[in-house]
Amino acid sequence: MSEKYLINCADGRDNPEKATIAFILAFTASKDGETAVFVTAGGADLCVKGGTTGVQATGYEPVATLLDGFLANGGRIWLCPACAKARGISQNDLVDGVEIAGAPRTMAFLAAGARTLM
Repeated sequence: MSEKYLINCADGRDNPEKATIAFILAFTASKDGETAVFVTAGGADLCVKGGTTGVQATGYEPVATLLDGFLANGGRIWLCPACAKARGISQNDLVDGVEIAGAPRTMAFLAAGARTLM
């Protein structure tokens, strides 16, 4: 994998269409490159166990399917620490494959050549 991609997902149940599009991009990019999603704001709720249940925008695949496929492809999900703290989310609450990691990890990934999508 020579390409690196970073996607920001700031939406979740509050805007399932935008959340879905972020994970369509992530899933597709993870097929051919090292891909990470930095999750912030409303997207934080997608990272907790059961958080994607029922999240599906009309005409799109369920977010759960896209997120699972993304993780199966080796994708990484980094949840903003401030966003997790504001919602009372701890590492124990998270789906396997999601970790609480903030700006330093994200900035290092960008410095290593990741392109941003979205």
